Amino acid sequence: MAVKTTWYECDSRFIAAHYQPAALLDLALGRDVDSHRLLRGTGLFHDDILAGQVRISPRQFLQLIDNAQRLLAADDSSFLFGQRLLPGHYGAASHALRHAASLHQALTLLVEQRALLSPLLAPRLLVDEHNVYLYWLDSCGGGEQRRFLLEASMTAVYASSRWLAGEKLPWQCSFSHAQPRYIEQYWVNLGEQVQFERQVDMMSIPRHYLHQPWPMASATVGQVAQQQSQRQLDELGFDASLLDRLYDHLQAHIRQPLNLEQVAQAFAMSPATLKRKLHKHGTHFQEQLDLVRKHVALYLYQAKGYSNEDVAAYLQFHDTTNFRRSFKRWTGFAPSALLQLLGP
Repeated sequence: MAVKTTWYECDSRFIAAHYQPAALLDLALGRDVDSHRLLRGTGLFHDDILAGQVRISPRQFLQLIDNAQRLLAADDSSFLFGQRLLPGHYGAASHALRHAASLHQALTLLVEQRALLSPLLAPRLLVDEHNVYLYWLDSCGGGEQRRFLLEASMTAVYASSRWLAGEKLPWQCSFSHAQPRYIEQYWVNLGEQVQFERQVDMMSIPRHYLHQPWPMASATVGQVAQQQSQRQLDELGFDASLLDRLYDHLQAHIRQPLNLEQVAQAFAMSPATLKRKLHKHGTHFQEQLDLVRKHVALYLYQAKGYSNEDVAAYLQFHDTTNFRRSFKRWTGFAPSALLQLLGP
């Protein structure tokens, strides 16, 4: 089955420079960073952004983030940026989020409108019997800016949901990277339920918070805004990145034999073209396949209580020893050691 062939890539110019990029620009300017140094290498001038018509690519946005990190040289930069991100002032998508009736509606909107609200880091929603999970995946090859993006994105959800709900919500935040030296910034901006070296970059909250009504919502305003933001996505011609589409395809077919040639055919391109496009995003096919396999395996272990043999069989490994070896390559741990480390 062919994949929908509309997506954005790291060099697609669709991000309104006067939206999220301007929020970062204003943060830096407020700390007396020179605008010319801040915009160096982005192909932008401050007047371009003020004109309100320029569209930039994810690659340009990532260059702006890299510049801001170096010039600000402050541990709180990503968190302060995150405080400014959501609901934001990004037209209809922000209005729709501002009038979400519940956490479920807000998170669903964030996922559906991610090309407008979170173009560099894709939020994904998973709900089981007990908890809600919002996990974050690289959309455009974030590379060295990935940690900055994770800190900002999780802060944005934490802060905006607190404001819209009218109360502090008990989010737990898990990061795949090691604990940084500026841990106090995580406690201040994300609460004290923060964990590191957890394999998946994820926020979680008990399920019963999902449908509690939020006090500031306007159903009519929100519905009209959703329709308008959907039309905006239709005009763009896409709602997800190439890496998002690839993840979806691999996840949907994870129980089948998968290789570069088959997947490239599903994406209506040659294997050489898919390989080149992935390289442009700082990744390769095997890395993306291993990422999906790791996420599926962790879910089956922790949420479903599967055994090694069950997980191996689900992922079409006919040899459990081979599966354990692959799992250690994906995570750095044998299954038993990792599950003991992660705990319940």
